[in-house]
Amino acid sequence: MKNVAVIGAGTMGNGIAHTFAQYDYKVQLIDVSQAYLDKGMATITKNLDRMVAKEKITEADKEQTLNNITSYTRLEEGVEYASLVVEAATENLDLKLKIFKDLDDFCPEDTILASNTSSISITQIASITKRPEMVIGMHFMNPVPIMKLVEIIKGYNTSKNTCSFVKDISKKLNKVPVEVNDYPGFIANRILMPMINEAIESLYNGVAGVIEIDTVMKLGMAHPMGPLQLADFIGLDVCLSILEVMNNGFKNPKYAPCPLLVNMVMAGKLGVKSKEGFYDYSENHKAEKVATMFS
Repeated sequence: MKNVAVIGAGTMGNGIAHTFAQYDYKVQLIDVSQAYLDKGMATITKNLDRMVAKEKITEADKEQTLNNITSYTRLEEGVEYASLVVEAATENLDLKLKIFKDLDDFCPEDTILASNTSSISITQIASITKRPEMVIGMHFMNPVPIMKLVEIIKGYNTSKNTCSFVKDISKKLNKVPVEVNDYPGFIANRILMPMINEAIESLYNGVAGVIEIDTVMKLGMAHPMGPLQLADFIGLDVCLSILEVMNNGFKNPKYAPCPLLVNMVMAGKLGVKSKEGFYDYSENHKAEKVATMFS
């Protein structure tokens, strides 16, 4: 099994493609436009250059990794020979259902279909296909080349063989697969997102400022990154989407997104990707506190 198709060249998709290619899998990286693919490949190249500079890999390793990736703008061409597909598109149910319907039509009958979704039901995604036993969640953590965890989510019909196969391939990527069942937010985000949301609520209620909240969690709880900085890193729009999925799935007000988070997303303050969230990531500030909003 050496052909892996990755759908989406954004932050998660290019990280997943990078990781498979670094372990000598042939990767077909697929996105809707060449511009997105070029941007994704530029990110992969920059990250590999950083690894070369730190002497974690050689220049030859970098070139081999890049040579293992081929880009496509047509889904049917990119998945034609794939043994495994990992979908890493935007966290949007309708989009994912369309992609998996198309994958079911275009992929060989024995292709395993995985989603990197961080909250959407694998069972629901699988229901749109004729191979629900071969659909699974493969939730990588960001940044993918560095983070060890892969959350493996079994849908209601996911077979033991599919689960074993995906766990084995995760280990070949030097990752640690952890198997969980298919409920809103799974485990990672079911625990993480309420914490992030509570940190935003604390800011919204004036309990403390951005720096103070993150410092308490870093120094008091030994978190490598404070919850507000982590939210910026994940993307505030992604955090909002996950909380909405959990709120709708559990019908429990504890998962309701904070109004401040909702407003920031509507205002386009999405974190690192938009250069401003709880921190300012513009060239002039380099992740300083957004003083005008939160001082």
